[in-house]
Amino acid sequence: MGPLDAIFHLLNLFAPAIGTALLAAAGMKWLWRRELGSVSYRSLALAAMSGGAVITVAGLVAFGRDGRMTTYGAMVLAIALMLWWRGFWRRR
Repeated sequence: MGPLDAIFHLLNLFAPAIGTALLAAAGMKWLWRRELGSVSYRSLALAAMSGGAVITVAGLVAFGRDGRMTTYGAMVLAIALMLWWRGFWRRR
């Protein structure tokens, strides 16, 4: 495997976490416009991506392969938790 193949493998590993995080952060900013006016989209998206990436790696370690539905469910919960933490709890 060449270096370009390795980069594509890593991008494909984290693509579900990144895509879900970007869509969830955009939806959160849209639904709670007034409440999240002081919180940037970038900080919400980065927090959500980090939570999704951690769960993706944890699922890979725990199950020995990626793409398990358990990992995806945990990833969605982690992204939601990180968005709540960054959007509502941390700004107090």
